[in-house]
Amino acid sequence: MAQPLLQVKNLRTYFIGRQSTVKAVDGVDFEVGRGKVLGIVGESGSGKSMTSLSVMRLVPAPQGRIVEGEILLDGRDLTKLSEKQMTDVRGNEIGMIFQEPMSALNPVLKIGEQIGEVLIRHRKLSKSQARAKAISLLKSVGFPRAEQVVNEYPHQLSGGMRQRAMIAMAMACEPKLLIADEPTTALDVTIQAQVLDLMRSLKENSGTAIILVTHDLGVVAEMADDVAVMYGGQVVESGSADEIFDQPLHPYTRALMESIPVIDQDRERLYAIPGNVPSAANFPVGCRFADRCTLVQDKCREAMPELRSMSPGHSVRCILA
Repeated sequence: MAQPLLQVKNLRTYFIGRQSTVKAVDGVDFEVGRGKVLGIVGESGSGKSMTSLSVMRLVPAPQGRIVEGEILLDGRDLTKLSEKQMTDVRGNEIGMIFQEPMSALNPVLKIGEQIGEVLIRHRKLSKSQARAKAISLLKSVGFPRAEQVVNEYPHQLSGGMRQRAMIAMAMACEPKLLIADEPTTALDVTIQAQVLDLMRSLKENSGTAIILVTHDLGVVAEMADDVAVMYGGQVVESGSADEIFDQPLHPYTRALMESIPVIDQDRERLYAIPGNVPSAANFPVGCRFADRCTLVQDKCREAMPELRSMSPGHSVRCILA
């Protein structure tokens, strides 16, 4: 079998303070195939976004750091690279669409300058060449007046337009891997559909692999080839999208599925998982979902379950599976 584009092995990203250690990502493993879409799903606080920032080596320092694990991009371990070497990787081999484009875009630089900066840095284009390429990229992501948008500032664009500008910037150098962190959050449904169609066409046209970080299972069902379900800083279930949706094995995955609104079902109230994700500074000894699980047993609280393979490509972290 061909080597996966990205392999993450036993990744641990901690925030180390004087009083406590926050285990934001705690032993995560997953792979992303070339030209494939991996959906990483889970509630807020499950470690999804910090996992994506770890892959980009953008963990907030000095408290935050990758303390263990490997992040292999085409077999090269990104955790071993210097900051200068990572600067060559970011934007060139890996692009990222951040969760909130207004905070990710520089408010005092024009959109064309921000896209052009990537092209000048990694593709050695002149300013005029970079501007022309920026206009072409903006047209490709659906801007009808791209010649004007290159001269505008982020605050002059709507939320959907800023998100599309972010995608243009992320795809400027045709990266091998695109990380999209909640790319449809805070967008109306029409713009959501446009952004997803855009990402799908970019994948099909350029062969770019995508990590799609989201809490929206509808988006995952539509986009993902494979799924990793995260809870408490760990992957609790992983497999193909078909397997995860058709035969979820972990009680948490089942609870997430149960919480999806179904139009043709008559319910007085939507299902909600009781309780909250445990604090990453004070995880319980055993299964981290035990306090919220309807199937919990005494042995669930005694030791952390291992991530076990149940069938080729389908793994689950549960002693009851």
